[in-house]
Amino acid sequence: MVVYRPTKRDFLGAIVSPLRRCTFSRASHAIGENSLGCAARADYDSCMLSRILHAFQAPKPGPLPEPDEKLALGALMVRVAKSDRYYDLAEIKRIDRLLTRLYGLKPIEAAKMRATCEKLEHAAPDTDRFGLLIRETVSLEARVAALEALWEVVLSDGDSQPQEVQVLDAAREAMGLSHADSDTARAQAEAQ
Repeated sequence: MVVYRPTKRDFLGAIVSPLRRCTFSRASHAIGENSLGCAARADYDSCMLSRILHAFQAPKPGPLPEPDEKLALGALMVRVAKSDRYYDLAEIKRIDRLLTRLYGLKPIEAAKMRATCEKLEHAAPDTDRFGLLIRETVSLEARVAALEALWEVVLSDGDSQPQEVQVLDAAREAMGLSHADSDTARAQAEAQ
């Protein structure tokens, strides 16, 4: 018994044939150009196929910027918010407000910065990279303010999940801050 296996040509013919019947007109063929602007009927199949394949191709994303202390803190806030596997609207809004407050951004600029931070967070392998960048580039007071911002994100959805606190503690250690600094930052975040 012989089993028929469809080939690539059969598959492409199934796609192109209905399109040819729908969009190819005899009048345009007589002129030497079809309705899609392709030069001749022989080129029609390849033209249509290239248009179909082009429609399914996603644009190539641009390269990510090299993180500075602002992007590092934003990426840490996103990582803390996503650590409990529930990245909700309250956390997104809190991150946007924190970026607006900390860096004097307008709301649209803060949302764009958060989107960049989400991409950086996804691409970065570990939390220590961002924490070390903040530790090496900003003062102690700024690091405590960053830790306070992280606590605000943790507390933004009403309660602190163990996964969020674990990521926050890893960031705290990488930023070179103590448990006392964390307790002070948490108290200030709860007062907000």
